[in-house]
Amino acid sequence: MPELPVFAIARHRIGIDGPGVTTLVGVQGCPLACRWCLNPHARDVNGRHRLYTAGELYDAVRIDNLYFAATGGGVVFGGGEPLLHADFLPGFRALCGSGWKLSAETSLNVPAENVMCAAKAIDLFIVDIKDMNPDVYRRYTGRDNAQTVENLARLLEAVGPQRVLVRVPLIPQYNEPADREKSIAALRSLGVARIDSFSYVLRDGQAPH
Repeated sequence: MPELPVFAIARHRIGIDGPGVTTLVGVQGCPLACRWCLNPHARDVNGRHRLYTAGELYDAVRIDNLYFAATGGGVVFGGGEPLLHADFLPGFRALCGSGWKLSAETSLNVPAENVMCAAKAIDLFIVDIKDMNPDVYRRYTGRDNAQTVENLARLLEAVGPQRVLVRVPLIPQYNEPADREKSIAALRSLGVARIDSFSYVLRDGQAPH
């Protein structure tokens, strides 16, 4: 039975992770090394976390079932990179049923089979694309973005554009407004319909993720 390494559970989030009242489940492990990462501790696979079975996590979050049902909210898997543990998600969906909205905040920089597995369970993919320019992406994350772009195209075909929200940030010291506009144009050409364009704000040398 798959277990999910969880470093934090944050309840009663409103207007942050999609519609309604949500509970954020922070998942340990990430393939990227983003320069302005909000949760750098999540990159350490040996970091402090608790392993949950699907049943244990369901028991931990169902206390807010009434909030989820009343507002159209649910559980958001973030991190870290929750799609590293995509095999956990269908089992959790089977327990909570269709009444909760399940979302995943993801870079999509994971194997294609992980994305397709997650597509069976996740209602909304919140994709943190960083920048479509491979050089900008590599400088900021330390990784290539070819897998991310391929997975995005694959995901759009599998679940449709309404279940994919792509976040395109302006990152101080890494890209410019013109870069962001080029990224948005490239995303539109792929068939992305929902785009969240925003800017990181530096605070004491760090920026919100």
